[in-house]
Amino acid sequence: MSSTLLSFGHGYSARALSRRLLARNWRVIGTTRSDDKATEIAATGVEPLIWPGDDPGAVLAQADALLISAAPGPDGDPVLHAFRDEIAQHARRFSWVGYLSTTGVYGDHGGDWVDETTPLAPSTKRGMARMEAEAAWAAIPGLPLHIFRLAGIYGPGRGPFEKVRNATARRIIKPGQVFSRIHVEDIAQALEASLDRPNPGAVYNLCDDDPAPPQDVIAYAAELLGLPLPPAQDFESADMSPMARSFYAESKKVRNDRIKDELGVTLLYPDYRTGLQALLASEA
Repeated sequence: MSSTLLSFGHGYSARALSRRLLARNWRVIGTTRSDDKATEIAATGVEPLIWPGDDPGAVLAQADALLISAAPGPDGDPVLHAFRDEIAQHARRFSWVGYLSTTGVYGDHGGDWVDETTPLAPSTKRGMARMEAEAAWAAIPGLPLHIFRLAGIYGPGRGPFEKVRNATARRIIKPGQVFSRIHVEDIAQALEASLDRPNPGAVYNLCDDDPAPPQDVIAYAAELLGLPLPPAQDFESADMSPMARSFYAESKKVRNDRIKDELGVTLLYPDYRTGLQALLASEA
């Protein structure tokens, strides 16, 4: 008998996981907000559910596992806002619940290292909302919750090549700034490994082995493409949206030992160089 995953906010990372689970004869049901996205999801073999709209309540009663990718909104976590009672009712029946959070919950560490034991001190509204959502999910008694704190996500369709090609890429320079990142397929394999080895209450950082300044990634993408180095711009004077600028408010390197030691994960793309090389090769 196949297992069923209900995926709330079935987006980029969830789709990567679903490809692996469908190959293992899982049933995957994914929520989305639009008919167009529902058609796209159905084409991948996932059963779409329009939400808000359709009622996932009946599916909650059938699901063996939950994946929550939906971002917090004005009322906090949208899934809990709508279905907390139903989820609490079924809490002990689920074999696994995964919540996709962000390394932004750690806040700014001036380029120093953080791991899963680092106290949470978010400095942005996004990070604060994620910290509150983590706590709200963890407060449900008996829920086999696993929290995954994701670094910057890249992969097919989400890389620097398009901006480098159309000459809109910039190398924003902020001294000491460093980011961690993660290829979407490494997210998927870590989630799959956790599904196979549930450890309720566990928290995992999902990132690669090579935190790096963002300008280095852009420069390497240009090198791979054989195109001119994008212009360097000082962070303080660069024309950036408030959202883009907020990402530079925090600088830290994120450790990933736990996914290796506990889940047996061997990263497919342990640094941005191998990841970008693979992305470019897949376009050929």
